[in-house]
Amino acid sequence: MELAIQIFQFILSISILVGLHELGHFIPAKLFKTKVEKFYLFFDPWFSIAKKKIGDTEYGIGWLPFGGYVKIAGMVDESMDTEQLKQPAQPWEFRSKPAWQRLIIMLGGVTVNFFLAWLIYSSLSYFKGETFHENDKFKNGISVTEAGEKMGLKSGDIILKVDGKPAERFETSTVNMLFANEATVLRNGKEVTFPINEDGVADVLAENKAKLYFGPRFPVVIDSLFQNDAAMSAGLLKGDKIVAINSTPIHFFDEIKSVLLPLKNQDVILDIERNNTPLRINAKVNKDGMLGFSNDMELAQKEFEKTEVTKKYTALEAIPRGLTRTIDVLTMQIKQFKIIFNTKTEGYKKVSGPIGIVKQMRVEKSKEGNLSINWEFFWSFTAMFSVWLAFLNLIPIPGLDGGHVMFTLWEMITGKPVPQKVLESAQMIGVIFLLGLMVIIFGNDIVKAIAGKF
Repeated sequence: MELAIQIFQFILSISILVGLHELGHFIPAKLFKTKVEKFYLFFDPWFSIAKKKIGDTEYGIGWLPFGGYVKIAGMVDESMDTEQLKQPAQPWEFRSKPAWQRLIIMLGGVTVNFFLAWLIYSSLSYFKGETFHENDKFKNGISVTEAGEKMGLKSGDIILKVDGKPAERFETSTVNMLFANEATVLRNGKEVTFPINEDGVADVLAENKAKLYFGPRFPVVIDSLFQNDAAMSAGLLKGDKIVAINSTPIHFFDEIKSVLLPLKNQDVILDIERNNTPLRINAKVNKDGMLGFSNDMELAQKEFEKTEVTKKYTALEAIPRGLTRTIDVLTMQIKQFKIIFNTKTEGYKKVSGPIGIVKQMRVEKSKEGNLSINWEFFWSFTAMFSVWLAFLNLIPIPGLDGGHVMFTLWEMITGKPVPQKVLESAQMIGVIFLLGLMVIIFGNDIVKAIAGKF
């Protein structure tokens, strides 16, 4: 049932985005009296689920839910209908229209995607506000994994800036830092700026926990004891708080590892608090440099919740905020290429296709066990994906809107149209490239699914 809801969300989001994107091409084409032969939601190789011709246009729904298209008469597109192009140009064809009109038609889809994201983000900011965890409220700083330390962070840091820009939010900082050149933190009362180490970024991505390389700090309070391990043998109990090891003060859970590792198989003295009463207990560290217990994560969650802030926006505030969020997402997506195509970080291994995206769709579960769509997440995802479609379609690859825009701009600058044969050859190359890319992405999804890495 959960998978069905996830698939439904994906198809619904794609339907909205693709439908409106293609409408962005359709409307200016009609305004400029250009014949649109087909308007399809999803692709229809060999057959379609439904179709109906109204006027000059065939409207339909394809069976392959990974996109959609409008077929504009007299345009070199993925259909590669070159027979029509061999005939004399007609006034209602795309190729007969002035370059500026063709440019507007080609940019229509991207424009709609951008403004759709702006609208969604503005609406979310107004109706829902924005809930996040504020970096300034991490009074004890952050706890950092080994991969995070390799990036340049240290436990106890308070994050101030990423690439020179104020870092207000914990959630965005965890992502932005992966694409950044440098970060600024408050460390031992001093501002420290350091370069982000790509080797650390590579380790973070390899762990498949890109958002978990740093988090809140919390005290060492025992939740459960591992059977027949050091903590149980020493007589430690659930709820005990460890405050010192061999007289070395322990304030946070992230400090305990560095203290215990050099003490493998050695006897230690633990200072603890049990029901607010101080006690001293002898224990023997195991061969792995551990005591053998799990920490109280409910307490950790409570510490994390202390940093939570909900920011409300008026209608007038929500509109510019929506634009800012849209631009921030676009900027982040551009920065992603820094690690996607970096052989050191190997970010390309983390690129997800449809299977990976479906797995990301969030499903709410009530106390009674009923499943439902998290609509706030759904619309946030749709806005983010809308920006992604806009950006992707602007890349000057033949077969995408950006390729057509590139050739049209060339014509406007030089005053000479690109030869038809060049357009056809470029389109063919672009289609082959895109199909190959889809095969790679799908293959990556399948490999990760088999390996259980989603």
